[in-house]
Amino acid sequence: MADGKIRVGIGGWVFEPWRGTFYPRGITQKSELEYASSKLSTIEINGTYYGSQKPESFRKWHDETPDDFVFALKGPRFASNRRVLAEAGPSIEKFFESGVAELKGKLGPINWQFAPTKKFDAEDFEAFLGLLPKKYSGLDIRHAVEVRNESFRTKDFIELLRKHGIAVVAAVDSDYPQIGDVTAPFVYARIMGTDEKEKLGYSKKAVDSWAARAKDWAAGKVPKGIDAVAPGKPVPVSDVFLYVIAGAKVRNPHAAMAIADRVKS
Repeated sequence: MADGKIRVGIGGWVFEPWRGTFYPRGITQKSELEYASSKLSTIEINGTYYGSQKPESFRKWHDETPDDFVFALKGPRFASNRRVLAEAGPSIEKFFESGVAELKGKLGPINWQFAPTKKFDAEDFEAFLGLLPKKYSGLDIRHAVEVRNESFRTKDFIELLRKHGIAVVAAVDSDYPQIGDVTAPFVYARIMGTDEKEKLGYSKKAVDSWAARAKDWAAGKVPKGIDAVAPGKPVPVSDVFLYVIAGAKVRNPHAAMAIADRVKS
């Protein structure tokens, strides 16, 4: 079984403290995405969580990045932050109709993030998963769910995701419940423990550990030190998306680049 491709990135690309630390001094804000995408292989877009973007924005992002670059998108909160998830259909349709297909082959997984107060309701959650399109405008669509309530740490939830081919976001280095199970043909991880005192955000030992864990995920295995609810046999994984998010955000680009370099060695 061949191991999957590992992509390491960050959340967004517009952040003032990155100017002069990650971005060279004097670079224009207009050129920041082009620069960031030359150093990283993926970026998670958070703005799609808060509101609709325009088709021309997606088209512009596509055109400003390298051919092998991939964007992950946060699904809109209007779909995930609701009492009855089965009623999210119109919000999901509006999201896809906003122009996401303009990213073409650079469209990566969609992360549907849920509030910490949202509890697991098997029937309603399965109804939500059934609303997520597998294809749109000729593109294969991959979905991941980021749940933040302990009630999701159950075998029933894991089996539901495996049934639908949906990934569970492994949120680690954080106070959120950790679910590291491999439930889909790809892995989506968000690590949140960077430290501003560390030049690379993480110590060298931690960088090595994250690179090793990414390789384990690429082999379809749950890495050591990552808690899984119902781990099974290794499964074929085509891609691993690992995002350095939150924590000491000013250090995140350097942490992502360091982990990516370590993965290659």
